Amino acid sequence: MTQILKILAAQFNPVVGDIKGNRALAEAALEEARARGADLVVLSELFILGYPAEDLVLKPSAVEQSMAAVRGLAGMTAEGPGLVIGTPWREGGKLFNSVVLLGDGEILGRYDKRHLPNYGVFDEKRLFDAGDGPHETYAYRGAALGLGICEDLWFEDVPRAIKAAGADVLLAPNASPWRRSIQEERAGAFDQWADIELPYLFVNQVGGQDELVFDGASYATNSTHGERCGLVGQFETGTALVEFDIAAKHFVGLGASCTPDSAGWEAEYRAAVMGLGDYVNKNGFPGVVLGMSGGIDSALTAAIAVDALGAERVWCVMLPSKYTSDESLEDARVCSEALGVRYDSINIAPGVGALGEMLGGQFAGTEADTTEENIQSRLRAVTLMALSNKFGHMVVTTGNKSEMAVGYATLYGDMCGGYNALKDFYKTEVFELAKWRNSAVPAGGLGPEGEVIPVRIITKPPSAELREDQRDDDSLPPYEVLDDILRGLVDQEADIDELLARGHSEAVVRRIEHLLYIAEYKRRQAPPGVKVGGKNFGRDRRYPITNRFRDD
Repeated sequence: MTQILKILAAQFNPVVGDIKGNRALAEAALEEARARGADLVVLSELFILGYPAEDLVLKPSAVEQSMAAVRGLAGMTAEGPGLVIGTPWREGGKLFNSVVLLGDGEILGRYDKRHLPNYGVFDEKRLFDAGDGPHETYAYRGAALGLGICEDLWFEDVPRAIKAAGADVLLAPNASPWRRSIQEERAGAFDQWADIELPYLFVNQVGGQDELVFDGASYATNSTHGERCGLVGQFETGTALVEFDIAAKHFVGLGASCTPDSAGWEAEYRAAVMGLGDYVNKNGFPGVVLGMSGGIDSALTAAIAVDALGAERVWCVMLPSKYTSDESLEDARVCSEALGVRYDSINIAPGVGALGEMLGGQFAGTEADTTEENIQSRLRAVTLMALSNKFGHMVVTTGNKSEMAVGYATLYGDMCGGYNALKDFYKTEVFELAKWRNSAVPAGGLGPEGEVIPVRIITKPPSAELREDQRDDDSLPPYEVLDDILRGLVDQEADIDELLARGHSEAVVRRIEHLLYIAEYKRRQAPPGVKVGGKNFGRDRRYPITNRFRDD
């Protein structure tokens, strides 16, 4: 008789530090599994405390409460089903990133993560001790289970050792952050050990956590990453029941209803929606407020906010000065109406005049320059923060990666806010995202269909409108040129010669390099924003503020 192990893969969105809430999610998964006749539930990496908990895992009480919650969950498995769950675990004076197998009312086994990532957004080596000792399997309902955690799958030694230990199947809890290249990266890493023919179940966390977004995309496969069967999908919570034939050592029934991944601009837009939405919701804000300038950055940010939160929780405010064009006034209003949000206009001219009068004596005999421009931007920030303080809405800032890179954003002005959904999108990417959103609504998006960003916003020359007839390309190269240079300097750490080989002017490249370095102090004070590329400003890229290096 065929012996089948029924496994419920639970792709959930835990909240960092919410041990009670995360335990409740685990309990709900056990109840669902029991109702569906499953033998085992698999949850994601460090699920009980949330990932990444960063230095929270160095707080003894956080670890103690996590372990106590896991022991409590063990008691719920006395009558089945069992549970695989990630947790911090302290033993013998060491702190581990662990996964435990719970069943029959007790802890049946524990596996400690071997490979601790310490690059990019990760710094697990400063937090955890690495697991060691011989690999082993864990007997459960007639199957020999192998356990591996996230980074362990990126190196072939762990899967090969697990296979050699006699595992029938590998269960792999993950907290693997999304980025636009993630599926290609996973395929390249996991397929290096595909020759051992070890079936595995990849269960990934989903949700936004500060700068990071986790896409879920949990799957089962009998062979390679390229032949995986998506179980729940990306950027959404859910469960899926899979069946493993113990004697045949493979999953059965894969391929009937596999969920495809999102791709291209759709995936990037959904990541931005999830990042902003979870940041607002997990931090308990009733909604967001943003400055609606009539430009593309604020329009796209408003669309993302509406898709994440619903129009009733988004408040757009036009803050015109004497330099604001009639086109911008109309475009801001039309875009707000298309999105269905609350829209108000607050004229900052009286405030600008008051500050001019206040500073008149000190500024006497000087020419107007960026000082007066920045006053406008900072007065807008003060206005938005006043609305935030009075009504509780979080201010969303709207700058893009191109502006943040070269410092074309005003500190305590348009950089003011709690979160930035566009922080890791270059300006050229902002245009493409806006076009995509006008053609589609993302899965789970709460905004309307159709053209929500007026075409004129997309096609008109970008301008901060802080002086007469101002345009971005008055002082910056065209964004196609600028963004290519920035991708080289920021994402690829390219040297000057490599950029010159692409056909760029040496004078322009050196000027952009200089602007990039001297704006570091601004970026250190910028709000967090969703990571979408290979190297974002924040956890990925940590350059010194005081820095005289320039490429020779």
